[in-house]
Amino acid sequence: MIDPLILLFLSSGLFLGWALGANDAANVFGTAVGTKMVTWRNAAIICSIFVILGAVISGGGTSHTLGKLGAISALPGAFMTALSAGFAVFVMTKSGLPVSTSQAIVGAIIGWNVFSNQATDTATLAKILSTWIICPLLAAVIAIILLKISKYFGRRIGLSLIRSDAYKRIALVFAGALGAYSLGANNIANVIGVFIPVQPLPDLTIGSFYFSSTQQLFLIGGLAIAFGVCTYSKKVMLTVGSDLGQLSSTSALIAVVSHSIVLFLFASQGLESLLLKYGLPTIPLVPVSSSQAVVGAIFGISILQGVTAVKWHVLGKIIIGWIVTPIVSGLVCFIGLFFLQNVFGLVVI
Repeated sequence: MIDPLILLFLSSGLFLGWALGANDAANVFGTAVGTKMVTWRNAAIICSIFVILGAVISGGGTSHTLGKLGAISALPGAFMTALSAGFAVFVMTKSGLPVSTSQAIVGAIIGWNVFSNQATDTATLAKILSTWIICPLLAAVIAIILLKISKYFGRRIGLSLIRSDAYKRIALVFAGALGAYSLGANNIANVIGVFIPVQPLPDLTIGSFYFSSTQQLFLIGGLAIAFGVCTYSKKVMLTVGSDLGQLSSTSALIAVVSHSIVLFLFASQGLESLLLKYGLPTIPLVPVSSSQAVVGAIFGISILQGVTAVKWHVLGKIIIGWIVTPIVSGLVCFIGLFFLQNVFGLVVI
């Protein structure tokens, strides 16, 4: 029997998962919904299913990297860290801004490190910070390349408009499913990564099936993300899908594919093993920002249309959100830990 107090502490992780789903579903299906190629209802259903699969099947790689940034050893400390990140994401989501959940949890972990007087692993932090720059730039480059390729083949194939739209609609659904899977695999670390060192759940055996504490956390976190997708993602989907830049159905498809490729590259343990096998440089397994990936892709597509196609004021608001989010989550975490320790007498470190 699970201690109800443990479930209470895990609730902050569930809240963060809900906030991530509410915010980051826009990065998977926002462009498709914004161009009216896929309805929001269908997008929410497909996204929910595949984000859970991604979290459960492929969520292990990035979680270990996040744990190196700050190994939180007490459950109340993990509770406040996740709650602070979830609060920061919720505030930004309510404003309609696609903020970075990755930045929120990193800010909260650093807040815990400062409060507990623990040294932040600078090598891991530098690796994570570098992806905040590389991620949107890589997505922009991939989007530009894919758009040029699609135009080249589009001129030669010469499909009718009706048939072309039908194919694009199907492709957007498949690309969205891939994007949701990649989101679950890469960003589940943001939701439950701080709880893994604590191992709050007992291992579970049902018949011949064995579920470790970590696997249970992946499943619970994936369900929380899916719940956020279904209940509160529509507003941010429309911000990403129509406010940042004017996208055609082809551009919408390319934005989703570019975003999915970037998230997959930073989450695939199989790719890392393959690169190591041939002595090639590996891509760090880091929970990168889904928001930064899709915004970078849309920015790259808009640049090809000319700088006037970019809605710079919207882009500026998004970038401000990226800067403010880790600061807010870090401050809230520090203050929250102080209250848990000094007012409620809980052990947070």
